[in-house]
Amino acid sequence: MNRICIPDREYRERIERASKKIAARGLDVMVVCSTESDYANARYFSGFWPLFERAGVAISAKGDACLLVGPESEIFAKDFGKIDKVFVLKEFRESADPSYPELVASNFREAFRAIGVSGEKIRIGLGSYVECTLPVYEGLKDAFPQAEIEKCNDIMVDLRKIKSENELACIREGFRIIELATDEVIRCLKPGVTELQMVGVAQRVIYENGAEYEGLPMYVFSEESTRHAISRSRYREIGKNDIVQLNLSAKIDGYSPSIGLPVCMGKLEGERREIVEFCYKMHDWTEKQLKAGVMADGVAKEFLEEYKRAGFGKNYVYGPCHGTGMIEVEAPWMETSSHYPLEENMTFQIDTFISGPTFGCRVEKGIAVKRNGCESYTDYLKKGIIELGF
Repeated sequence: MNRICIPDREYRERIERASKKIAARGLDVMVVCSTESDYANARYFSGFWPLFERAGVAISAKGDACLLVGPESEIFAKDFGKIDKVFVLKEFRESADPSYPELVASNFREAFRAIGVSGEKIRIGLGSYVECTLPVYEGLKDAFPQAEIEKCNDIMVDLRKIKSENELACIREGFRIIELATDEVIRCLKPGVTELQMVGVAQRVIYENGAEYEGLPMYVFSEESTRHAISRSRYREIGKNDIVQLNLSAKIDGYSPSIGLPVCMGKLEGERREIVEFCYKMHDWTEKQLKAGVMADGVAKEFLEEYKRAGFGKNYVYGPCHGTGMIEVEAPWMETSSHYPLEENMTFQIDTFISGPTFGCRVEKGIAVKRNGCESYTDYLKKGIIELGF
């Protein structure tokens, strides 16, 4: 099977690039941590996606790396991971907090020594500060009480923000599958089906067509739930004239794009149509602003002003775009405080959301920044407002 994926050599290249940044920062080692739900940083270097337990990767300034896993994941990690050196640490155990009294585990000193890091007064960088659990942090402090431990999230943002051709290929394949799933969900939508039934339809299609998993918990919301910027589908029956929000996603070797759009179970009229049309308008406006060299905060500030000028300032929730890749929402965001230039092959979800008094609307797709504009990965939104007749 000729599967679209990240080749093994690219994992090694990522470790080499990271080690140079670690050395330039004056760090001895960087540790990144991942959970089952936010696996990106550890998987970026190792290809390993933990289950129940946590996982981490330690990379030395000299260019060596090891994979850190919980007590039950050693064989799993050796079978799935791309890093030969695997250490089992109790700090990466699951949330049930078992003691494993019979286990003879490794520790951070042993793991670091294996990648050429020793001494007492070392400098340790946390490349995924938010995902670093308290047991991991305490384990580092216990192993190296004289060490300096500091945040270095920016190293991971720098490494992940520009996508390789293999990464872009994974994202493109995800969009191909999402289009198929969106078509099938819309075909199956009718009054009386539940939101969760439609999620099941989408899941069937993405797995049948090659996805490894959902790229995000599938969004099929209706009516008042569509006001939620983040939510979950439920057992609610979809009714005639409801607005249904779809955000469907497919994961390809860790890469997780999505397509979002509203579907009206009838004729969309009045204020509801005005709000949805404005959402589409701002989505198109955003796409036209994006090209290499443009400042992110400039786009975000003007985006907010467009909402205010149109009388929708009170309906504004967040900025025009967020980064996308291994996690459907990843750094960098595009906010009024985001002072950085767009660069070629940065990937974003143009995520246009508006929250009204009784419903909300999101229009979303993925793009890659190019020199003279951006490359859209789907034409699905060109269908415009979708109204179903019953």
